[in-house]
Order: sequence, then C-alpha cells, then structure tokens
Amino acid sequence: MKIYTRTGDTGKTGLAGGSRIAKDSLPIETVGTIDELNALIGIVRSFPLTNVIQGQLRQIQSRLFDSGAVVASKEGFDCGVTVDAKQAVWLEECIDGHNQNLKELKQFILPGGHPAAAHTHFARTVCRRAERLVVSLQSESNHELDSLLVFLNRLSDYLFVLARAINALHSQTETAWVGASGKENQADS
Repeated sequence: MKIYTRTGDTGKTGLAGGSRIAKDSLPIETVGTIDELNALIGIVRSFPLTNVIQGQLRQIQSRLFDSGAVVASKEGFDCGVTVDAKQAVWLEECIDGHNQNLKELKQFILPGGHPAAAHTHFARTVCRRAERLVVSLQSESNHELDSLLVFLNRLSDYLFVLARAINALHSQTETAWVGASGKENQADS
C-alpha cells in the first residue's frame, strides 16, 4: 500500500462516505486536533508509567481514532465506529481510581512537574481545543456529536487528574498558583 495518493495535492481531502472538502475546513481542523491530541498521548506513553496507566492511555488512543473517524465522515454516513456514553463512564471510573490516591486539591496548581505530567497537562489543553472545535462543528452542521462532546469533556478531566497522578508516582511536588497578590489562590474561592 502506498502512503502517498496525490489526491490531496489540490488542498482537498476525502470524507468517509464519499465527499471531498478543503483541508482547512472545520471538520478537517477538528480531526487534525484530535490527531494532535492522540500524538501527545503517545509522547506521554513513552515515559515509564504503570501498566494500568499505559493500558488506559492505549484505550484512549483507540477511542480518539474512533472520534476522528466519526468527525471525518460525511453527515449521515455510518463509519462503523461510535463514541458513546460508555466511554465517558469508563473515564469517570479511571478518574475516581486515580483521585483516591491523591491529596485533596485545595488550590489551583501550575502545569508541570515530571516531564510525563507536563506533557499530560499539554494534552489536556489540546483536548479542550478539540472540544471547542467539536462544539463549533456541531453548531454549523447536522452532525450528531453530543456523545463525542461528553467524551472529550471527561477526557480533559481525566488528563488533569492523570497529570497529578503521574507527579505523585514520580514524587514530584505540585506547584500552587501564586497570583500577583503573592497569595496562593484557592480552588474553592
């Protein structure tokens, strides 16, 4: 199988289901952002992590491929995969599992710490961008993307908690946000 097809040389690409659209269109921008998120999670996986975390991240990467397929499909076309409520529930279970081993968060924290945690925080911000793009795509089309929105919203929560868990795993202290007043800013204020 050849990697290059030359069909995109004019700035258009194909959607699953048969139509061609501009490579800078909202659906393709959304797919590209989901792909970027998947690649960042691949970077996180390159660090030493527990088997549980590695397994969770592998599953998330597969669900992100599903997400890209859903977005890159012509409206009304069944691409053969879905993103449904089960994935969001699973992420909630993962969040709860990681959270029970973490100190209660009483202030906002700065992204950083162990390189794997810092990359996880970065992945969280890309996830939020993907979520914003899906909101725009849904409002500008007839794509039914409610389940994908829930999945991405929960995934960003998961990535935040995972970054904290990775820092704890590697004995990295979290850094509290100190505002211009010089006081730590409380998360519950």
